[in-house]
Amino acid sequence: MSLSIAGKTAIVTGAANGIGLAIARHFLDKGANVMFADMDEARLETEIGQACKAEGEVRMFAGDLRERLTMVNLLAATFDAFDRIDILVNASRQMLTSQPLNADADAVEDLLAQNLMTSLRLSQLCAKKMIARAEKAGVEGMIGSIINLSSIASHRTQPELLGYSISCAAVDQMTRSLAVALALKGIRVNAVAFGSVMSASLQGALRENPDYREAILADTPLGRIASPTELAETVQFLASDAAGFMTGQVLTLDGGRSLLDPVTAPAH
Repeated sequence: MSLSIAGKTAIVTGAANGIGLAIARHFLDKGANVMFADMDEARLETEIGQACKAEGEVRMFAGDLRERLTMVNLLAATFDAFDRIDILVNASRQMLTSQPLNADADAVEDLLAQNLMTSLRLSQLCAKKMIARAEKAGVEGMIGSIINLSSIASHRTQPELLGYSISCAAVDQMTRSLAVALALKGIRVNAVAFGSVMSASLQGALRENPDYREAILADTPLGRIASPTELAETVQFLASDAAGFMTGQVLTLDGGRSLLDPVTAPAH
């Protein structure tokens, strides 16, 4: 089976910076047509300008995807540009730390809205579009792939990540449930639960607290922090035909960190 995603059309949310941007750029470099979606319009415009020499075609969509109408408009813009959607990568996510006994209920709800509900609603709308297009064109077999981003926090016990852990655990279960519901429709749904990846947020945390690096390395059997490209390559695998018989899986990309699972490990 091939790892190629050339010629496929992908929507990547959270694509203005960090891990979402790394995935969107990687998909472009591999020849996919990519809709960069994010709230940060100015940053999107900057990134689109830098991506013009990539193998695939690129478009941008700016808007708050927590709003249902914005989601509908995103899908319409993607079909207008590329006439299809093959891949959805739900990479827009938020991480907050707090003391569990003082955790603001509104903050937990915000994490659930951003990390779970946005991905769920967009996945539902995208799946309906994929199915409708396939039925109209008489296409059978596999017609699409949805990849969610999760975290090893979903099955670890870190009280300071109460809201984030809950939202990631919910994303894992959403992945499995949608995979079963959409299997006979030809849509695969998988997720990547990752540990420490050298994202913009982790770089910021390391600058503020240099001791984090040594703590992370000590708690990671492979002894290093993953690059965003390694995560993007894993997402590419799940989107490609090479993972054609894989659905409902939550792949762990953490350098072995969750095998040790010390409760004293840093949040990142």
